[in-house]
Amino acid sequence: MGPGGRWTRRSEPVPRCSFPALVVDAVEDCLPFWTRLGFGKTAEVPHDGRLGFVILTSGRTELMLQSVASVRDDIPGSDPRPSRTSLFIEVDDLAAVHRALGDWPRLVDQRDTFYGMRETIVRDPAGNDILFAQRIG
Repeated sequence: MGPGGRWTRRSEPVPRCSFPALVVDAVEDCLPFWTRLGFGKTAEVPHDGRLGFVILTSGRTELMLQSVASVRDDIPGSDPRPSRTSLFIEVDDLAAVHRALGDWPRLVDQRDTFYGMRETIVRDPAGNDILFAQRIG
């Protein structure tokens, strides 16, 4: 309650969207993995004769890859290293993901969870665990 017993609206930052930015040794090494899954480059920024940064999209899903060297130059004083993270990507058709992955090694081939998802987990070339999940219940 604000002054005089009235409800007031606090001014708080409200995120509009959030996209992962994965720091990798070399963007080029990671692109084949993501393009086989249907992601396409919507932006790229060169850095010292190589790709320094790309935005990849597939449907409404977007992610960014940035090289360690590019981050180092982009944020003075930083000590960037390849990041390791786990991404959860919900899909409509997990079988299509399996087909797109082909013989790519799985950490978990397929499992059904208590929270109603069927999941497959792989590791991308940069060492990130990528979990694809389809609703089943």
